[in-house]
Amino acid sequence: MKLSNQAIGALMMALQKSLMEQSDIVPMLKEMNLQLDPEDQSQSTLVVTNPPVVSLDGLTVSDTEEALTMEEE
Repeated sequence: MKLSNQAIGALMMALQKSLMEQSDIVPMLKEMNLQLDPEDQSQSTLVVTNPPVVSLDGLTVSDTEEALTMEEE
């Protein structure tokens, strides 16, 4: 059994969310609902039916520019 590109993306979003929120990723992973990809004829690929949502509320362009400037130094 393999992860679909969608499932890999969902895992990456969970990682990004946990890093942004400085929180544990395990509860998000436990809440993910996995199912066989209905479009996969071999029935060997998993998809996530409830991927995490990453919100950028409160982030401003200046915050992003400052973070990029700090990385360059």
